[in-house]
Amino acid sequence: MTTRSLTPLIAAAAGVLLLAAAGVSVLRGPGDPDGPVSPANLESPANLESPAAAPFDGSLAAAVARTQAHLREYPKDATGWATLGAAYVQQARISGDPTYYPKAEGALKTSLAQRPQENVAAQTGLGALANARHDFAQALDRAHEAEKADPFDATARGVEDDALTQLGDYAGARQAAQKMLDLAPGIPSFTRASYHLEMAGDVKAAEQALERALSEASQPADIAYCRRYLGELAFNEGDPAQALRHYRAGLKADPTDASLIAGRARALVATGDLDAARADYITVVARLPLPQYLLEYAELLQLMHRPDEAQQQFALIDAQTRLQATNGVVDDLMASQVAADHGSPAEAVRHARAEWSRRKSVLVADALAWALHRAGNDQEAQRYTQIAGRLGWRNATFSYHRGMIELALGDRTAARTHLELALRINPYFSPAGAQQARSTIEKLKSQNGGR
Repeated sequence: MTTRSLTPLIAAAAGVLLLAAAGVSVLRGPGDPDGPVSPANLESPANLESPAAAPFDGSLAAAVARTQAHLREYPKDATGWATLGAAYVQQARISGDPTYYPKAEGALKTSLAQRPQENVAAQTGLGALANARHDFAQALDRAHEAEKADPFDATARGVEDDALTQLGDYAGARQAAQKMLDLAPGIPSFTRASYHLEMAGDVKAAEQALERALSEASQPADIAYCRRYLGELAFNEGDPAQALRHYRAGLKADPTDASLIAGRARALVATGDLDAARADYITVVARLPLPQYLLEYAELLQLMHRPDEAQQQFALIDAQTRLQATNGVVDDLMASQVAADHGSPAEAVRHARAEWSRRKSVLVADALAWALHRAGNDQEAQRYTQIAGRLGWRNATFSYHRGMIELALGDRTAARTHLELALRINPYFSPAGAQQARSTIEKLKSQNGGR
């Protein structure tokens, strides 16, 4: 598929879902180049031409060590500081350790101090960092500054796309993604295109975009990245067997990728192999203790009737959330999702309203709808389910939430329609939710004479 053939598909898409990268590593103080790192591929904020800019032997650790040594000899090298900051941001995906955020900020701001004007690398790096911290408005500002300095910088368009997507400006995000695709057709732009298409409900085109990204991949980390999202797309469409094939292919390329192991665990739960899934989640939360994975593991433990162990994971979510907040991350969305089903509905509403005040994405609309439902406010909840569904995304969770809210409002016909739709899209979307959807449908059928 050529760039030209993808262009009209993207232009017609209704929206984008792009998860911002998370995490970075340990910092002693602003601008200090030293600190522990882990092996991985270096992804700089731009295609920098510098002795300190390129990865060496595919190792982030080696690249960071060389950059640190370079900066000790040339401490006023703005490009070197920007590259180092981007390397620390990359640690987010590797470690999930938010204490790296201050280190990244210090390096990137040092770069900007050395070169205050037309420093595209520092601005895009700070934008990526702001996206990772969920400060999407700040990320957008940084992207715009980079674009003023260089209108042809594709990385800045990616930062802009990510920020606008999370802010709920889907038209603007589509434009940014299209510009990125036009400037640099490659893995970052094709994967973004796939998200636009998926959220528009065009799953086949989304898969084609990811396959095109995979065809561009040669490095193990890039292959693993593409396989991860192909697996997620297959799983979201209710095909855990196909998802497993993608996850296993990704793990052949990069056996250490915790996000692929988490995907495999999710698919194993769907196929009924709970013990193997539990083993995978134990590995995942030890390597990458993100709240999302801790929550999935806790819900598996509940399914396996291990409540004490599940409670330990919920406690870890609280600890990780506090650690993130200490390092500049604001994530009321995850807090709302956890509280709605496993804590206080009132707290879930409070968190969801706080998130909605900052960004108007469909994910936040769905979370607010579900929190309001759990708190007994179904009239208001229904309004947010309609907002959540405005893009045409085939999302089983959204359909399930909408069906349960309609049932609470007494609309049995609409409730059954959306609950059945959720199970058609993905009967494995949530062990507890899918079971509740099935039992509710059976109850509705019995009330309707078995039809």
